[in-house]
Amino acid sequence: MFHLLAQLGVSTALLGDSRDLPWLLPGFAISVAVAIAAGGWVGRALGLRRAVAAALIVSIGLVLAATLTPQWEALAFGARGSGTCDLSRMSLAPLHELLRFDDTSLNVLLFMPLGISIALMPRSRLKVAFLFGAIALPFVIETTQLLLPILDRGCQSSDCIDNLTGLVLGLAGGAVAGRLASAVYRRPR
Repeated sequence: MFHLLAQLGVSTALLGDSRDLPWLLPGFAISVAVAIAAGGWVGRALGLRRAVAAALIVSIGLVLAATLTPQWEALAFGARGSGTCDLSRMSLAPLHELLRFDDTSLNVLLFMPLGISIALMPRSRLKVAFLFGAIALPFVIETTQLLLPILDRGCQSSDCIDNLTGLVLGLAGGAVAGRLASAVYRRPR
């Protein structure tokens, strides 16, 4: 499957990550299927447009598939995580790290769709609840990775900071996109 995707022009850097994370692509596909099947229902239940509800479903599913599924070594060899948390970076990543295609930039990119989706929600208590949940999510993920070494994941403070950076960038981008869309929609024809 990876060879076929590479022939179709899918980045080998992305394929490298999906080989390390064998449940990433299936988890993403399941998220898309759930969004297609339940996006309308979720949208009605939460008072959201179907597209926003579907985007929330896909973005949350992608985050969970990328962070809380076992790595390949855990599945193939029974490898286990260290059960410790790396606290060596407690600040924003330097720009040169963000510009490389590696764990730092991928952790930022991972949370951007969630931020965009939340920004596109109408102002409400529900939006505030999603925002607080999204802020808490990186800490829940890292704690889970710490407490479940069977996933063969590493708890890192830098992941929380990078995820929150992506969330903030997504919120900003979604807010701008929402304003532009409403300005275009309201413009007289």
